[in-house]
Amino acid sequence: MKYIVLLGDGMADEPIEELGGKTPLEAARIPRMDALARAGQFGLVETVPEGYHPGSDVANLSVFGYDPATCYSGRAPLEAASMGVELGPEDVAFRMNLVNLVAHYGRLYMGDFSAGHITTPEARELVEALEEEYGGGEFRFYPGVSYRHLMVWKGGKEKLTFSPPHDLSGQGVEDHMPKGDGADQLIHLMNASQLLLHNHPVNKKREAQGEATANSIWLWGHGRAPRMETMKEKFGITGGAVISAVDLIKGIGKYAGLDIIEVPGATGYLDTNYRGKAEYALDCLKDHDFVYVHVEAPDEAAHAGSVEEKIKAIEAFDELVVGTVVDGLGDLGDYRLAVLPDHPTPVKKMTHTTDPVPYILCGSGGEFPPASGVEGYSEKAALATGVKIDRGHELMERLVRGPAQG
Repeated sequence: MKYIVLLGDGMADEPIEELGGKTPLEAARIPRMDALARAGQFGLVETVPEGYHPGSDVANLSVFGYDPATCYSGRAPLEAASMGVELGPEDVAFRMNLVNLVAHYGRLYMGDFSAGHITTPEARELVEALEEEYGGGEFRFYPGVSYRHLMVWKGGKEKLTFSPPHDLSGQGVEDHMPKGDGADQLIHLMNASQLLLHNHPVNKKREAQGEATANSIWLWGHGRAPRMETMKEKFGITGGAVISAVDLIKGIGKYAGLDIIEVPGATGYLDTNYRGKAEYALDCLKDHDFVYVHVEAPDEAAHAGSVEEKIKAIEAFDELVVGTVVDGLGDLGDYRLAVLPDHPTPVKKMTHTTDPVPYILCGSGGEFPPASGVEGYSEKAALATGVKIDRGHELMERLVRGPAQG
């Protein structure tokens, strides 16, 4: 039996006036997901437990089959695992964005949480400069991909609160700085980074080209190394893999004991190699029993507030990822397939919400009987089925063990 999860990050949304009250899923042309919704179990799943921030870390842990209440310790430790950074028992890891802050009438605003989607080579130069200037002792800085990086505080504090930078687009940042024990040290570091980055040649070049500069770091998503069972220990899956361009998802895969498959052209953005991810997934399933394919593009479009780009990303996910995988499943024998977002990212809010998301479970053996009257795949259609999984981590139980589980 082969098990496949196809996840379109942030695909779910809310009705949008300019779409005539439709959501992007309802407005998009998605014949593949529409057909799967009619063919299998279709409903809603709560991927974000009550009391948790609706981050991709919490939501994807749930979809992978892990209860965040038992294993979640923060986003950054998961990304550290993907980057090969081993955390000691006293280390606290932090997600470190390179961001663009804009000064206006004496206040600083979040101009761009991705620093204009800075390129990875440019970002590496900036992070290396931070490490040279401030690293080597209490703080260490590790380059990642584009604007997403890592800082480790040796012997650091963890009773802190932060605001994710993608929640602050266009807002003043003064009221959203770190708070709690040790916050003063982190704020000092963030302010110091601005002095270093402002005059760096990378930013001077970007400024001359009219591009957003990466003129500050933003720290958030902290935590210590989590304790997690592997997928083999939890579900008996002996060979599994993850396909994603995002360190967070790769890090969950590392802790879950899965192989990380790198796909050329996978960017974690709107220009990602959709078809390549699907083709690599099919090839991977020749010698693996499980694959988790994550596509970030719909989420990025929603964070940018672009209805048009979100619909394009959803349609590309449907045609090039879902379509390619479904067309190739006939050569792999028995299979079970899940298709869903991790959380909603409403375009008008430009951030994540905790609402349940529409999911599909189907397979070659017909174990997941369809609901009647389903016209297609959307939030409203999923609600109308009356089918709901209240604990998101039980979705994986149903995929692996059958629909009677959970």
